[in-house]
Amino acid sequence: MKPIDCESLYRDPRHYDLQHKDFVDDIPFYLRQIKKYGEPVLELACGTGRVTIPIAEQGIKITGLDISTPMLSYAKRKATMKGVDVEWVKADCRGFKLDKKFKLVFFPFNSIAHLHDLESIESCFLCVKAHLEDDGRFIIDVFNPRLDILMRDPSKRYPVAEYPDPDGRGTVVITENNTYDAASQINRIKWYYKMGDQAEEIVEELNMRIFYPQELDALLHYNGFTIESKFGNYDESPFVSTSPKQLIVCRTCR
Repeated sequence: MKPIDCESLYRDPRHYDLQHKDFVDDIPFYLRQIKKYGEPVLELACGTGRVTIPIAEQGIKITGLDISTPMLSYAKRKATMKGVDVEWVKADCRGFKLDKKFKLVFFPFNSIAHLHDLESIESCFLCVKAHLEDDGRFIIDVFNPRLDILMRDPSKRYPVAEYPDPDGRGTVVITENNTYDAASQINRIKWYYKMGDQAEEIVEELNMRIFYPQELDALLHYNGFTIESKFGNYDESPFVSTSPKQLIVCRTCR
């Protein structure tokens, strides 16, 4: 398996939270799915608990799993401050073994795009199947690829986010450019962090595996899952060519 190559991007969880503080659209979606399919719940690549903690605040039994020590440590502190009970697990989503099974396992917010090779994907899916109850469900949330973004001019920069620097250095401005490798289906993105008035930029790489709709459906099928629903956004609208998201609800084949 290829190593997960994004850990440096998540070494300071404060920046991650500030960058995504206004994004809450997916939380009601997951709460509806949990109400439908039950608990306990396992979240893969839970990060700082952006989704995990609001779910736990509803009294739901949830476990958050992530490979990043800084992100998990930050998530634990946030949960303690909120007074919620979450089981946090440091593990690779491609090779974990827990002593329980779950009614629902979900892989949110494009995190599956960090799995770049077939062995990684299949190992992750195998772990998910081993931890699903017989009537459990697996949900994947990943973007629907846009060729206009993949084929952008790599010499140009595009805006990503702005937020106040947690160390008080003014406003952090993130821009990006990308080069798409069609052979490997990896979009090689560079994020440029400009901290306030500092002249020097910090550059981080974000390499994301592109999953085309029929390809992702086939990967699930040939790894033992049956797709029950495929939505195009968090409002559960049907998936169509112009949908921004691929939201797949599946179960193991019976």
